[in-house]
Parts: sequence; structure tokens; C-alpha cells
Amino acid sequence: MSTQEHVTCSKKNQDMRCGGENVAQQAMRSSLDRIKHKIVVLSGKGGVGKSTVAVNLSQALAMSGKLTGLLDVDVHGPSLPRLLSLRGERPQLDAGRLEPISAGPNLWVMSLGFLLSSEREAVVWRGPAKMKMIKQFLLDVIWRDLDFLVVDCPPGTGDEPLSVLQLLGPEAKALIVTTPQGVAVDDVRRSVTFCAELGNPVLGVVENMSGHLCSHCGQIENIFGSGGGEALAEEMGVPFLGKIPLDPEVVRAGDEGFAFLRVHPDGPTAQAMSRIVAPILGMAASPVGQPPLK
Repeated sequence: MSTQEHVTCSKKNQDMRCGGENVAQQAMRSSLDRIKHKIVVLSGKGGVGKSTVAVNLSQALAMSGKLTGLLDVDVHGPSLPRLLSLRGERPQLDAGRLEPISAGPNLWVMSLGFLLSSEREAVVWRGPAKMKMIKQFLLDVIWRDLDFLVVDCPPGTGDEPLSVLQLLGPEAKALIVTTPQGVAVDDVRRSVTFCAELGNPVLGVVENMSGHLCSHCGQIENIFGSGGGEALAEEMGVPFLGKIPLDPEVVRAGDEGFAFLRVHPDGPTAQAMSRIVAPILGMAASPVGQPPLK
């Protein structure tokens, strides 16, 4: 093969590769354009109740009549099937694409947990495999025309949250969950910086487990301290959305597999969650891309 032929062949192969990438990017953009608002639930610390917040946020949006998708990208510990009594469910295929699992009116869920052969199966994947899975969950799941897509990420600033924010783009907003104590706030602070470095706005900080709500007298005891999340939000210059008490009924709801707000719409904990959800619901009344909070 002559040099000219080699150059022509190389350019042709490069054009084909670029064309393939463009087709994939266009398909992803077409899929994501059908979703009005993307919210990624993050925390730099494990055990802060991030998945519980994601589930109840999604349920509140759905109960308000908003078409809502809930995506679990925690590869190593997918918990949404348990939290929503969906263990054993299997997505159906429609023309090579996956149907998300219905979790009640206006709410659809997708999780790797639906695709594992058993609850004992360990997922041993490196970064590229995780990126591929997240791409498939965004592109090859039939999400329909959603008002909100809520993405529940594992703790930290590793492959999963990085991949999700990169794929969703700068219009995706982060909701960051912490508990009040300093050891959690120190790690969660890095999540705020992480979002700033990627160019994604922080919707706000939620302080979870902010005081223990006594089921007998209704008093709140600050066993983990109080105010750490609010102080973090002020320090980092991001909105503070509110505090959620540590309520035994929230724990029971998760263990039994239902969203707390669906069966306990009243009471101090429900009111605290509703105050957090209210400005997020306000996003639906604002033009897409316009910051809903000041």
C-alpha cells in the first residue's frame, strides 16, 4: 500500500470513528432531552441516609403529579429494590431496550439490583464497566418524557458520580446529603468541591438524622449534634434545604420496603421532608436550566 493510500484509509477510518461517536452522542442527547430536570443525590460519606432521601424525594415528586424516574447507580450496593419492595422484579425488554420498573403512580425505577441473579452476587467491576452500565441505563432504558430524573449515587467522588455528572452534563444539579457530625461534614465538603470542579450546580445541602425524634413524646434529642449541614452550606456558599430528624418510622419504612412519605404524609418528619421538596417542585414551574433557588 502506498503512503497516499495509507493516509486516505486512515482518514476514512478516523471519519467512521468520529461519525460513530457523533451518532452515539446524538442518541444520548436525544434521550436526555426528554427529561426536564436531572437531580443527582451525592454524599462524600457513606451511611448518611442518601438512598432514603433519594427515595422519599422521588416519591414526593411522584405524589405531586410529576413524572419521575429514579435511577440507582450504586454498582456494589444497589439498595433501591429493597427500599421500594421491588426485590425479585425483572425489567422487560421492548425492542432491545429495558422497561423501568413501576413503583406506583408516576414513578419508575431502574437498578442493577434488578439484573443480578441473586442478592448474594458480588459485582466486581472496574471503572470502564461502571461507565458502560451507566450509559446503558441512561440510553437503553425507556424513561419516557419525565419531569424529573433522580439519580442515587454511591458515596464518594469516584467512578459512578463522575460518570453520571459527565453524561448528564452541566444542567444536572446535585443534592448533597450529610449528617450533622463533623466527621461526616468533612467528607461531604469534598462533594461540594467535586461539583464545582465539574461545573455542576449544587441544588442544596440536606442535613439528615438531625436529631432523634422520640416516638413517645415527640421531642428531638441531638444525639449526632445539629447544624453541621447548615454550617457547611453557609461556608461553601450553597443553599441549605433543611433538616430531617432521625425517626424510627423512617428506618422501619426502609426495612419494610416502602417510601416513608407514601404512608406517613403527616407529622414532623414528613413536614421536614416536604419543606425540602417544595423548592425542588418549584423547578417544574421554572424554565429548564434556570436556577430555582437563590
